[in-house]
Amino acid sequence: MKILGLSAGTNNGANDSMVKEALMGAQSAGAEVEFINLLKLDIHHCTGCIACVKGLFGGKGRICSQKDDFLWLLDKMLDADGIVLSSPIFENGTAGIVHTLTDRFGPSMDRGNLTIADKILKEQGKEGLDPRLLKDKVISFMGIGGSDWGELVQLDHAMLAMTPMWKVIDNEKFQWSKTILMDDDALAKAHQIGINIVEAAKDVEHATYQGAEGVCPHCHLNNFYIYPGTTHAKCNLCGLEGEFTIEDGKMKINYPEEELPLAHDTMSGKMKHGDDIQYNEGRLAELQKNSEEFKARKKKYMDFIKPTVPARA
Repeated sequence: MKILGLSAGTNNGANDSMVKEALMGAQSAGAEVEFINLLKLDIHHCTGCIACVKGLFGGKGRICSQKDDFLWLLDKMLDADGIVLSSPIFENGTAGIVHTLTDRFGPSMDRGNLTIADKILKEQGKEGLDPRLLKDKVISFMGIGGSDWGELVQLDHAMLAMTPMWKVIDNEKFQWSKTILMDDDALAKAHQIGINIVEAAKDVEHATYQGAEGVCPHCHLNNFYIYPGTTHAKCNLCGLEGEFTIEDGKMKINYPEEELPLAHDTMSGKMKHGDDIQYNEGRLAELQKNSEEFKARKKKYMDFIKPTVPARA
């Protein structure tokens, strides 16, 4: 069994150390471990070119127009049985490199899209996708903050796991962490996260979330959009909608049963999302090919102004 540790922090900083503590825990539980600092890699931003979507639904498989270290990193992630990722908390959320990873996962790592693409390839008599892309996996997160500000970091981290439907085992937030290496409780928690990910990887199907219970009973997060003037709310991660109530002095959200299959981290929800993507991409392709009005509107904006760029030697 192999556990991969990823740090989005400075070289030999707190994030590196906390990931390594988790890897020590994983190693003590019998796992082989590997460590990568994401800032040492050349990972480009997603440009939204949708080459990945066209490739998946066009029977070409998983492709990306970017030429950088992302595919190398993804290969490492797919090879691992479990992943532990630690990130500094920037502006209340995760570091930019983790957002970029989430963007690069995008449609091309969405489990629903991959399932559809695998079926398309096999119906064409071709070899299916790399089976690792469709394999269940476990992942845990740590957010390391320099203050008590970090209400979005757990949501940001869970978003990375949502796309490929990887099961989150721990999603921890550490506050006031500049001197975290002197905090034995925090180090013990990181060590246990490493042990937990090994135990979860042994039986992914039955692995369960080990963190604190969140307000959302489905994804365990606490971030919601509240519809103004109502008790109606939508979870910002899984997208389920329900009503807030107060029970025994605690806020709770209740979802109707018909909502549960629509969650963004379930296969049924992803298949619906895949259908939506196919419809909208098809509509755009039709306009680009056959609509003179669409072409004229686009040309108006292309001709109006060109982007300013810095002078380069």
